[in-house]
Amino acid sequence: MKPHTLSAFDRDLEEIRLKVLTMGGMVEAALISASSALEQRDEELAAKVVQGDRDIDASEEDISKAVVRLLALRQPQADDLRASVAVLKMAGELERLADYAKNMAKRVPVLVNAPVIDGAAGALRRQARLVGQMLKEMLDAFARLDVELARDVITRDVEVDDMTNALFREFITHMMEDPRNITPCLHYIFIAKNIERMGDLVTHGAEHVIFVAEGRQAEMRPKGHSTATIAAPEI
Repeated sequence: MKPHTLSAFDRDLEEIRLKVLTMGGMVEAALISASSALEQRDEELAAKVVQGDRDIDASEEDISKAVVRLLALRQPQADDLRASVAVLKMAGELERLADYAKNMAKRVPVLVNAPVIDGAAGALRRQARLVGQMLKEMLDAFARLDVELARDVITRDVEVDDMTNALFREFITHMMEDPRNITPCLHYIFIAKNIERMGDLVTHGAEHVIFVAEGRQAEMRPKGHSTATIAAPEI
């Protein structure tokens, strides 16, 4: 009877893991589309990202229900319980990632009618592309329980922090040079900060992978300089 129970648990958990990976692919696509809509000033593409967030929310809810059902029916212990909880947390992180992508897309219509800040949207797309690559690798690590790849994802978060700091300085400079730049630059600052937070969520996902694989929390991850310490540049 016990082998049968374990086999049923493994099968159910694998189905949930596949749902998480599918959801992760949806989030990755949302991030790419939102940053493309921002750079291309494409309101139609931005609207699709906003609408598509409903499907991601539904996926997260479906995964949560599946995990609760798994816990109730199989009553896993030790490693199995750890894996179940990690999957639940992973789905929550992905849902929050999608919210940040949606928020980026929602700002596109406002920025379309605002003064153009040369290079701003392209720089934000590069920042988003870095986080998107981290997300892809984190999902790969999750699929294979690849601890080394998960640790590599964690270390790359410093790049996102440093890029955010550089963007903040650039946008502050634009605002000081011309008051008309204040509105678009404030939106760009919020977007940059949201992308940085997306990087944090991806690293949390990588930490979940390490927790499942090794049964312990990941080491303290490195961080770049905080944007709270940025001073206004001299003009």
